[in-house]
Amino acid sequence: MSAQTETIRRNTVPQIARRKGGDPIVSLTSYHAHTAAIVDKFADFILVGDSLGMVMHGMESTVGVPLDLMIMHGKAVVRGTQKALIVVDMPFGTYEESPNVAFRNAAKIMKETGCGAVKLEGGKRMAETIRFLVERGIPVMAHIGLTPQSSHVMGGFKTQGREEDSWPLHEEDAKAVAEAGAFAVVLEGMVEPLAAKITKQIDIPTIGIGASADCDGQILVLEDMLGLNPWTPKFVKVYGQLGPMIEDSVKRYAEDVKSRAFPTEDQVYR
Repeated sequence: MSAQTETIRRNTVPQIARRKGGDPIVSLTSYHAHTAAIVDKFADFILVGDSLGMVMHGMESTVGVPLDLMIMHGKAVVRGTQKALIVVDMPFGTYEESPNVAFRNAAKIMKETGCGAVKLEGGKRMAETIRFLVERGIPVMAHIGLTPQSSHVMGGFKTQGREEDSWPLHEEDAKAVAEAGAFAVVLEGMVEPLAAKITKQIDIPTIGIGASADCDGQILVLEDMLGLNPWTPKFVKVYGQLGPMIEDSVKRYAEDVKSRAFPTEDQVYR
């Protein structure tokens, strides 16, 4: 008898939503197939974040990221994975104008990448759009607190909730996106007690990045936690030092080429 291969099924939006208050949800960003294949072994969902504009393309912010770039990287991540739910960021300017514009662009992302959900930034002001998308079959992950696409309005990447009198606004944002139908919400750059409070107040999972260990899950930019960026925010724990390792490898390669130590007999064809 031949052994049967077990079918690997992708995590779904309802499965992630049901994790509220349960085992912490594991997530990382990924932008290409080969890193996504590694992350896929451990992550519940993978975010194809518009942070790729800064991390991979040298942009100063995420504002300049075009839709086609998100779709291209989204396709790569979907191709490289089997298990994780894939969520793709909607870039700046593709959803703010109206719910109809947001639907057209969200549908384009899902159809062309094969991802399972989209993510957009904004709380109460985006609740109508979130509801519009969800009612039309587009699963939405929300994103509140420090919203990078609004960095020009905020005056930079500033921690949110430093002043306690601002907390009600963030709490309203969280409740609004939950009531609108978002299946989860990212809390970014938010003071710890506020993020913990919001996590208790709403019925959908909170995904922390620079927030609280009490969130229902956590996410980091993969390149940050691998030590590939020269500077990392306070909230990043660096789990690897690939930057220096890659630099050392390239240095030794260059030395071998210059000294003709590479290629050797093992690397040529006879």
